[in-house]
Amino acid sequence: PVPTISWRKVNGHNPSKARLRKSQAVLEIPNVQLEDAGMYECKAENSRGRNVFRGQLQVYTYPHWVEKLNDTQLDSGDQLRWECKATGKPRPTYRWLKNGVPLWPQSRIEMVNGVLMIRSVNLSDAGMYQCLAENKYGTIYASAELKILASAPTFPLNQMRKTIIITKGQEVVIECKPQASPKPTITWKKGDKALRESKR
Repeated sequence: PVPTISWRKVNGHNPSKARLRKSQAVLEIPNVQLEDAGMYECKAENSRGRNVFRGQLQVYTYPHWVEKLNDTQLDSGDQLRWECKATGKPRPTYRWLKNGVPLWPQSRIEMVNGVLMIRSVNLSDAGMYQCLAENKYGTIYASAELKILASAPTFPLNQMRKTIIITKGQEVVIECKPQASPKPTITWKKGDKALRESKR
């Protein structure tokens, strides 16, 4: 006799959107998602007995960004840490480009699982960077610019006053605020002699 047919997802529930057609002989899952993956079982039985068939549904996805890069400005000597994250199945692998040319690990440059680290950046590190996330179904790109700030100390906005008049016994504050990148070291002299800290 014509068998009755039933479907089930082994170790789980049938997707709620699943449809059965042709006297339940056909299982349809519209708009398949990662969570629909798994082992499915079709059981056919009549008065003479029953038979079971199992099939594995594997779902693959194009890479998709979870975290992208942002344009960054750093002082010369700082450390850069950029991370790009993507989902996908199979899990995406990452590659880095600088100005369109593949970037490779070097003494100051590390690349691990989508993280790029450059220690003690200098002007030669400035440029456009791209992170590529790829699996066998496709490749996606994220781009960002790295700018390196490097300038000798100047006093364009914070000129020290040439003369400060103060009453004996009062406190005086003299500010030294240069613009510089990286942060400069500051020393003070009185005349030709270096000033040392004291109680006052």
